[in-house]
Amino acid sequence: LLTSCSETDEESEFANWQSKNEKFFKEIYANAVSRQSAGDSSWMTFRKWSLKEDDTNFHADIDDNIVVHVLNDGGSSSPSPLYTDTVRVAYVGRLIPSPSYPSGYVFQKTYEGEYNPVTAVAVKLGVEEVKDGFATALQHMKVGDRWQVYIPYKLGYEDKSEGSIPAYSTLIFDMTLVSYYHPGKEVPSSKAP
Repeated sequence: LLTSCSETDEESEFANWQSKNEKFFKEIYANAVSRQSAGDSSWMTFRKWSLKEDDTNFHADIDDNIVVHVLNDGGSSSPSPLYTDTVRVAYVGRLIPSPSYPSGYVFQKTYEGEYNPVTAVAVKLGVEEVKDGFATALQHMKVGDRWQVYIPYKLGYEDKSEGSIPAYSTLIFDMTLVSYYHPGKEVPSSKAP
């Protein structure tokens, strides 16, 4: 469905893709910070899980963060998964809006149609096996949380294409954490409810 993206081909679906993605993420980040400042707890930003705190020798950039819009607070009092844990998560991954895909091209999904916790398939993933932005979100989620997560390309596939995902793509996930398991615990199959 997607062809190679040329940064100079103005006729391409993904012309100037890097600059469009950088602009999109900066705007969504600024929106989240503004909403947080106004007291809206449904918007959050999280620094990449492995980065140290700012000090005189280091300061995180905007694209060292992910942006989260909470769609549903699962209400769980459980801790969040650790980097070494395995999770079961249901999700739809898409790109930023483009001329042919006004809602963003869907590059991967674990269920069809609208999200339904009863019928949505949750796949098994190792937190340490996914890209940094996805891993950062998982390590802040509680069981039952459903978030829309915006991941800058720096915490995704960076300057490389991956399947139908062009290089420099901001990734947008509608994701629900169904369960998680510490190392050594048996993880139910992806089809299990």
